[in-house]
Amino acid sequence: MLECLIIGDSIAVGTHRERPECASYSKGGWSSEQWNKDYLHKDLTANTIIISLGSNDLKGLNTKAELEKTRSKIKGSRVYWILPAIKPHKQQIVRDIANQHGDTVIEIKSLQQDKVHPDRDGYRQLAKDTSQQIK
Repeated sequence: MLECLIIGDSIAVGTHRERPECASYSKGGWSSEQWNKDYLHKDLTANTIIISLGSNDLKGLNTKAELEKTRSKIKGSRVYWILPAIKPHKQQIVRDIANQHGDTVIEIKSLQQDKVHPDRDGYRQLAKDTSQQIK
């Protein structure tokens, strides 16, 4: 079994740079629907799983259904969701799914000027927050 797996979008890609010991199924610019089409068939089992999806989901995409589909395939002792920095309705979906499964939600604390992606300190903090054991 993998120790750590990071899945998702460009924020997942950046988080992987700070957590290179983790396997990663991530690609910049991808919506949750695109991610599911390419990666949902993979084995999503790891001790720690870090998810960053929802930021690229455009209006009309059923984010809740897509993220629930993703979460239903995940098997891990610790599951972290990186909360999208934008789109409050997408944030709420992530919170609801995480709460339903007893997962941990992590907010991005330090953003780049685009107000979407973490800056260098933000990525370091995400790496630190996802390296700790859930109490």
